[in-house]
Amino acid sequence: MSKRLTRSQDKKLAGVCGGLAEYLGIDPTIVRVIWLIAVLVYGSGLILYLILWLVMPPTSNQL
Repeated sequence: MSKRLTRSQDKKLAGVCGGLAEYLGIDPTIVRVIWLIAVLVYGSGLILYLILWLVMPPTSNQL
């Protein structure tokens, strides 16, 4: 079975960081910390998060 990038049930906001973590096989906290650094340092993290929220489909049990 192939892996699909979808939003996660393990969500704090919209499930984007949790979905990325599940896809990459790492802890969601690591992805959330990286996202927070991207927002605070570069400012582009928020825009990227919103784009991924719109583009990433929810998991099949979120529908």
